[in-house]
This record gives sequence, structure tokens and C-alpha cells, in this order.
Amino acid sequence: MSPQEPPTTVVDAAKRRRYEIRVGDAVAGYALYRDAPGTRVVVHTEIAAAHEGGGLGSRLAAGVLDDIRAHGWTVTPTCPFIAAYIVRHPEYADLVRATGRAS
Repeated sequence: MSPQEPPTTVVDAAKRRRYEIRVGDAVAGYALYRDAPGTRVVVHTEIAAAHEGGGLGSRLAAGVLDDIRAHGWTVTPTCPFIAAYIVRHPEYADLVRATGRAS
């Protein structure tokens, strides 16, 4: 990050039931979730058009999964983006809760 670029952070906006990726104070994207016993179900991820292609989606996915790990939960990635991210980053595969469905 250059000195001119605002910091990028991922936060759990629990009242909105979503993680947000912020560039400075602006929300640049989010990942919606719902909770089930012991697992966080990530249902949709979106990055604002003005921020697409800059790697924010991957930073958001990593932030979401790191937070889930820190809380000792599993993840049920019904969002295709998060599911694909886990496939590309197998270090997060241990977080995936088995659904009993054939893939």
C-alpha cells in the first residue's frame, strides 16, 4: 500500500449480518451471512463496481474465513465466490462444514 492509499479493513457488521470490506471509511463490498449452530453460512459476496478487479474480493474472503476460524466456527459456503476461494486456498478447507449433499 502506498502512503496515498487509505487502509483496507474487513469488519463484522453484525447488526447487518454481513462482513464489510472498507477502503478508508467507505464500504467497498460485503459478504452476507446467517448463523446456524456452530457454523456461519456465507450466502452472498459483492464488491462495488468501482472497486472490482483490485483484489478486494479475495481480501474480503480471507478476512471472513480468518474471523470464522478465530471464533472456532465452521463455514457453510453457499456463496459461489467464497466456495471457489476455498478451493483455490486449501488452507481454509478444514473450516468447511460437511452438508451431507453430493457435490
